[in-house]
Amino acid sequence: MFWTTLLSTLIATAASSAPLGAALGLTGLIILQFFVNGATSLALNAVWNVLNEFTLSAIPLFIIMGEVMLASGVSQRIYAALSTVFNRVPGNLLHTNIAVCTVFGAISGSSLSTAAAVGAVAYPEMRQRGYDRRMVVGSLAGGGTLGLLIPPSLSLLIYGSLTETSIGQLFLGGIIPGLLIALCFMGYILVRCLKDRSLYPVEPEELEIPFLQKLKSLLSIWPVAGLVFAVMGTIVLGIATPTEAAGVGVVSAIALGFLWGDLTLHKLVDCFRHAAITYGSIGFVVVGAVILAQSISILGVPQALIEAIEELGWDRYWVLLLVILCYVLLGCLFDGLSLMVMTLPIVFPLLTGLGFDPIWLGVIVTILIEIGQVTPPVGLNLSVIVAVTNHEIGLGKTALATVPYWLLLLLGILIFTVFPDLVLYLPQNHF
Repeated sequence: MFWTTLLSTLIATAASSAPLGAALGLTGLIILQFFVNGATSLALNAVWNVLNEFTLSAIPLFIIMGEVMLASGVSQRIYAALSTVFNRVPGNLLHTNIAVCTVFGAISGSSLSTAAAVGAVAYPEMRQRGYDRRMVVGSLAGGGTLGLLIPPSLSLLIYGSLTETSIGQLFLGGIIPGLLIALCFMGYILVRCLKDRSLYPVEPEELEIPFLQKLKSLLSIWPVAGLVFAVMGTIVLGIATPTEAAGVGVVSAIALGFLWGDLTLHKLVDCFRHAAITYGSIGFVVVGAVILAQSISILGVPQALIEAIEELGWDRYWVLLLVILCYVLLGCLFDGLSLMVMTLPIVFPLLTGLGFDPIWLGVIVTILIEIGQVTPPVGLNLSVIVAVTNHEIGLGKTALATVPYWLLLLLGILIFTVFPDLVLYLPQNHF
């Protein structure tokens, strides 16, 4: 009866085009009313406690920081500096796309902001130079997903807030996986370009850039390194909490935008407005998910699932595989952060109860969310890149071009499952 009520209410509310937060919250209230003897007042307490968490206040701050960096045009300077590094590597600017997405991800925390900022700079330039357009959009959509994994990450921040997991450890856990996945993306581009020379142009005048000039170009983006340290460095060194570091990051990003970028007062006001809208949509989903989580927790559903799995004799890795399949399928229907918030009430206690480390699980769930970002028809990164190209490349072609990166993200999950220390080494030894 419980599962029938849960699924039917979610499906009915979703079919009515109600916002996801309303669907989740209403489902939770119905369960509390009819299965927990009308204890709907518990939902108010749960929502109040979550919204008063100090760590949750870091979310709007990181959103503001990402908006400021997007509006200030800093991505153009980063792109110009890093483009000289890969001039002798087959694929040239295709590698630059991944590298810039990695760097920008370290200051934005958002997959969409990363894809939009780098795509707006890279696509017109690479289109003019004669790069294969499908390779370009594939690298931009795939590279954009790194914005969710490279800390600071909105996904890891929300995960930590909802599961009471150390956000500092989660950020550290995302560093090595994020860099390894970026290298995998570059490796794929290198192999493709070695096999098919027509995917990128060779510009002889760019092949003679002296090393000192490259070094000077890299050193020119030192303010970005300063911003990364202002956020991640203060967390790692124990100088600031994630929320305090986010506040420092906002102030630093605004100063950087005015002094080093082309940020104006009008753009700054727009940044605050966009951030408020974004946080409002995320916060609404979080509130609904908290109500649903409260109802599920009171009924002991995760514990019942663990007991059922133990009775069936399933290995925990088969359960993990089932969860991964569910995320991949649901990624076709929901945007990434909403999917994570919606599923955590069951997935987190289920998998941690089976012995999976909560830090490791946060990184794996984030990678699954990244996969959803490039999975049609909802895949938001795909829509952003289509818009960046002014619809020169359709959604279907962009999705096909992103398939290799989609597969590499799945391969990353396999690697981090076989070698969990790749995720856990930094959190366990440097925090």
